[in-house]
Amino acid sequence: MHNIQKWHFLLLIFFPLFLQGQERNEIPSVVDSLYREDQVYFGFTYNIVTGSPSEIKSSQFSGGFHAGFIRDFPLNARRNIGVGVGLGWSIDTFGQNLFIGEDPGGEATRFVVLNRDRVDFDANRFTTQSIDLPVQFRWRTSTPESYKFWRIYTGIRPSYVYYFQSKFVQDGNTFKETNVSEFERLRLGATFTFGYNTFNFSFYYSLNSFFKDVTVNNEDLDLKTFQVGLTFYLL
Repeated sequence: MHNIQKWHFLLLIFFPLFLQGQERNEIPSVVDSLYREDQVYFGFTYNIVTGSPSEIKSSQFSGGFHAGFIRDFPLNARRNIGVGVGLGWSIDTFGQNLFIGEDPGGEATRFVVLNRDRVDFDANRFTTQSIDLPVQFRWRTSTPESYKFWRIYTGIRPSYVYYFQSKFVQDGNTFKETNVSEFERLRLGATFTFGYNTFNFSFYYSLNSFFKDVTVNNEDLDLKTFQVGLTFYLL
């Protein structure tokens, strides 16, 4: 009986100390109820040339890289619906069979659809670098505790192309052209992105033509691009 009373006495002393130690070790996690999502992005695209004349076709590999920052503005208390406005940078290449070069007989640029059966060439493409201003409407299944969620973002992406170069390469000859007055430097495209966690499929379709007031083979040149790729969001 004496031993039992002794153990009861020890439990009464040390059990409260044990509980106090447990409370000290359990540090509550801080939940940020005012969180923002997906504010840094980068992605890669496969670029397809579309439009008219129909003889213009994509050739070789055409790709792009896009990166930037988008400020997230949640619109509801749950913060899963919002808008995003940002600033970004893009570089794109477009391989196709439209020769773009200086017209020896005047100031206008020469545009010629190349037929591979008649003209042998190694590469023909143009490259652009632009400053982007993406605007998005955002829906997602995010919560303050989880970084893994579904997302659907749609919007527009105005851009200003500050660099343009067309390049034609064949055996023994290389032609480059950067001063093309017909090129439309103000770009506008529709965007759509959906995915889960890290991997997100992205789509872009240009709403205006690359060139203005140009006729090729008695047909208005209406050259646009459709881009398919993967976009990764951080922070």
